[in-house]
Amino acid sequence: MKAARFGAVAFISALLLTACGEEKKAEEQAQQPAAEQPAAETAPAATETAPAATETAPAAAPATQEAAAGSGGELNVYNWSDYIGETTVDDFQKTTGITVRYDVYDSNETLEAKLMAGNTGYDVVVPSGSFLGRQIQAGIYQKIDKSKLANYKNLDPQILEALAGFDPGNEYAVPYFWGTVGIGFNIDKVKERLGDNAPVDSLDLLFKPENAAKLQDCGIAMLDAPSDMFQTVLKYMGKDPHTSSEADYAEAAALFATIRPFVKYFHSSQYINDLANGELCAVIGWSGDVFIAASRAEEAGNNVHVDYRIPKEGSLLWVDSLAIPKDAKNVDNALKFIDYLNDPQVAANGVNYVSYASPNLAALDLVNPDIKNNPSIYPTPEVKKNLFPDMQVGPELERLRTRTWTAIKTGQ
Repeated sequence: MKAARFGAVAFISALLLTACGEEKKAEEQAQQPAAEQPAAETAPAATETAPAATETAPAAAPATQEAAAGSGGELNVYNWSDYIGETTVDDFQKTTGITVRYDVYDSNETLEAKLMAGNTGYDVVVPSGSFLGRQIQAGIYQKIDKSKLANYKNLDPQILEALAGFDPGNEYAVPYFWGTVGIGFNIDKVKERLGDNAPVDSLDLLFKPENAAKLQDCGIAMLDAPSDMFQTVLKYMGKDPHTSSEADYAEAAALFATIRPFVKYFHSSQYINDLANGELCAVIGWSGDVFIAASRAEEAGNNVHVDYRIPKEGSLLWVDSLAIPKDAKNVDNALKFIDYLNDPQVAANGVNYVSYASPNLAALDLVNPDIKNNPSIYPTPEVKKNLFPDMQVGPELERLRTRTWTAIKTGQ
């Protein structure tokens, strides 16, 4: 516990020192992994959609990868849905000759279950901080050969130091994106039901029963991610978000019970399209996903206006990383892919498409100004003061979270 708390302190201290840095996810559940080695996909998941109109043009092939063109082989990637540049996988395939099978998931719990079962068939996966830490301890991953990552130098040293709280020495993972948990909402529908002074910057919007009742008809959704949800709600309640107290979790469950009848569903990706289509009023979701919904609505011209706020009570700040499972069969290709993602232009294209912050300092000047200057994506120092890091937890607390979360969702 002492080591975990030290990692958290380093994590939040580093992020508070930098105004720009880096980090979740949309429509499909993860497909069955390749233990049986099904035919590899050669394109991103079908759920990937057209980029925002403001997206930077795709990068030319990075110089560090050109020599690999035509090398062939295959690569099996397991990533969050809607969590990569629109053309990144295709561009990588064209540049390297490597055939990519690209599967998606929408929760850390789904990824962890597959990893712990073993023989996943994947070469690159994208775990989040606290999950990464315990998976490293379980011997899930192999060390990263940084000598093969020419673009590693582009990564923010403060983010690397922060991630070392889960991965001492940065031996097993490379930071990918970072972001926050917050409130996504339909501007017009919320205003219509709660007026001009609707508390859109506060979790009061959803956790005050009188507000939730008024939003029920237009739809409330929440992440199906117990770790993220409990930490965010415990902070809202004025408690330590990293508490392991059963009494605190019982209080959190009681709070959920007061608004549970008004929640349409719990899901970690469905809300993106539903927000974009005007089928939801408000959600607790991941920052970039809400901005993806806003972008899709704008592209559709359907007169749906979506926005995102970091709760003023404070929120979870998370980091996702790229890691190579110990049983990966295509390690060299995995390293080529990780290095490709850290090319500045490729990284910037990813940010411009998914609207999550990147740890790639060399990419920042290539990021669309509307994204780079958006405090809900790259929070101001003042906002960062009220953010808190994810923390590694033991199996006992994980069981408590799972048990309590199941009771909340089922209403039992």
